[in-house]
Amino acid sequence: MPSTPARILETFPNPKVDRDFHIHMEVPEFTCLCPKTGQPDFATIMLDYIPDKTCVELKSLKLYMWSFREEGHFHEAVTNRILDDLVKATKPRFMRLTAKFYVRGGIFTNVVAEHRKKGWQPTPRVELSSFDHQSNTRG
Repeated sequence: MPSTPARILETFPNPKVDRDFHIHMEVPEFTCLCPKTGQPDFATIMLDYIPDKTCVELKSLKLYMWSFREEGHFHEAVTNRILDDLVKATKPRFMRLTAKFYVRGGIFTNVVAEHRKKGWQPTPRVELSSFDHQSNTRG
């Protein structure tokens, strides 16, 4: 049976709850409709998050994103709606949703929305030197 759009976001248990780790997902074929003209709006949605107890399941995320295809939404509203729904489903330590809408009327629109769990602070990033394979030196 073919898949159909759905607003259900399924989750699964975080396999490593004692560690902060970064999950990055890209949805390059997001579409919704312009609420003014009814014409399609296209975007790449980038999801970056640090899970707490649960992670979002990929097939349900795909069907969820598909569910906006025939609906009219302003870019700012749909970006925040998706973030709110994902936060509600997964209750992450941190989540950032970036929506990069393609040109419309000569204007590109990028909308970035974030959520932080109350009291959560990121672990400081460790920068390691890289090995330059060309000259066999460390950079």
